Amino acid sequence: MEHVKQNLKWYFLGGLFIVTIFIWGVVLYEDRGGVLTVAFLDVGQGDSIFIESPNGNQVLIDGGSNKKVLRELGEIMSFYDRSINVVIATHPDKDHSGGLVPVLENFSVDIVIEPGVESDTKIYQSFEDIIEEKEIKRILARRDMVVVLDRKNGIYLSILFPNQDVSGWDKNDASIVAKLIYKDTSFLLTGDSPKGIESYLVYTDGPSLKTDVLKLGHHGSKTSSSEAFLQAANPLYAIISAGADNRYGHPHKEVIDRLEKLNISYLATYEEGTIIFYSDGKTIEAK
Repeated sequence: MEHVKQNLKWYFLGGLFIVTIFIWGVVLYEDRGGVLTVAFLDVGQGDSIFIESPNGNQVLIDGGSNKKVLRELGEIMSFYDRSINVVIATHPDKDHSGGLVPVLENFSVDIVIEPGVESDTKIYQSFEDIIEEKEIKRILARRDMVVVLDRKNGIYLSILFPNQDVSGWDKNDASIVAKLIYKDTSFLLTGDSPKGIESYLVYTDGPSLKTDVLKLGHHGSKTSSSEAFLQAANPLYAIISAGADNRYGHPHKEVIDRLEKLNISYLATYEEGTIIFYSDGKTIEAK
């Protein structure tokens, strides 16, 4: 696969500063029949989400804590494909950003998007160093930013949070929250965002949080997935990305109880392995 570098366009709409990132992809095969692929990768105790649009453009959100992400990507990507258009690090915790270091080492990446909160850990410094070494374009995520994956099919990522400068914030509070939209279907992706940020999103976005698939915040921790947020999102599926028998006790019973109370079906990577969804813009199918 050959990718053409991104084209950035900036817009002022009603006094609001918005960046729209258009990712132009040139692929050596036919459009995938209009099918969007979203895979919640089994990286143990951590998060990693791989997105591929019908035109072949790809986004990787988080990478777990280690090289396991490379094996999972090898299962879902073509063996000759050594490029990823956009890598998003929702926040600097090792279980989200640690695996992005080997990804950046082994793949050609056009853009890295991050929230702007820093960490003094060695793994975060390695992440920052390789971005600088490979001269990868870095963009700070901000609310109202839109990443257009597939213009023809109308597939885009809408950034819901952060809504401001988050340098110096708690790392989980600063997590990038994004909604992947393909016509009538959508995926709400939350990093480790806690209840306080969920409350802001419910207040700000309300019914527009409604989604087909919700990646539960913080691996199913009781610090996330408030009842109000779950009611607003009202997903067909909730995804728990966590390792089997992890030392944190994720997912917490309180969260499972809330899901069952609201009749929300859930799938967990520690039970299912990598969980893949396909969308044609009208319906979604889980594999």
